[in-house]
Amino acid sequence: MLIKKYLSASLAILLYLLLTSAQAIAGADYSREQRWANEILPGIMIGEPIYLTQRNQHRFLGLYAAADNANMALLIVHGMGLHPDWGMIGNLRRNLYDAGYTTLSIQMPVLAADARYTAYQALFPEAAERLQLAVAFLKAQGYRKIVIVSHSNGSRMSRVYMATNPHDVNAWVALSLTRGDTFAGIKAPILDLYGQNDLDHVLASTHQRRLSFLNHASRQVMIANADHFYTGQENAMLNEIKVFLHHLR
Repeated sequence: MLIKKYLSASLAILLYLLLTSAQAIAGADYSREQRWANEILPGIMIGEPIYLTQRNQHRFLGLYAAADNANMALLIVHGMGLHPDWGMIGNLRRNLYDAGYTTLSIQMPVLAADARYTAYQALFPEAAERLQLAVAFLKAQGYRKIVIVSHSNGSRMSRVYMATNPHDVNAWVALSLTRGDTFAGIKAPILDLYGQNDLDHVLASTHQRRLSFLNHASRQVMIANADHFYTGQENAMLNEIKVFLHHLR
């Protein structure tokens, strides 16, 4: 009887480990992406939803707003566990559209709400694939100048893609690049933007990030009194981005 109980308990533990391992291997939480889409799409006032298809046949959401007579398109990349119209990202895509730029804000891979940032590294290859598909979409719309504008963990994801030095991306606006990453090996012009009161690991690597610039047109700018989300300093952040973009025209 004891042996049977022991075997039953062992089997239960084995099944649990197999299930949790399968969940880890499964990668991005596509159900959560769909919940985000269901929540935000009814309230979208600027732009239209598009869907791009990955190699695994998963379709991910993008919010595409084509500005009249725009000669430059901006690919907007949100941070960890968020969506393409979240908070400052939604404001950024709308304000840049109002400034005359076409914007495409895409859903990046997400995990469960309680996932740690370290778990997101497993999603970086899929993130790079999504960026590649989004750039190809913008190029197919006729845009020859394409700039990535990313924030926080979205900047980490964008770094994986930008490290391949894609020819179709003209520049990169990296807001609050996290976890000590630098721009080593990236040849495109970069605007490295961060807040005076940003996260400690963003502030700790400012010197290394600046030293890693390869392009003479790259700049590093600190926004005074800004936190990681540029709360209350959105206009100052937006103005620095627009100045940088203006010099790319």
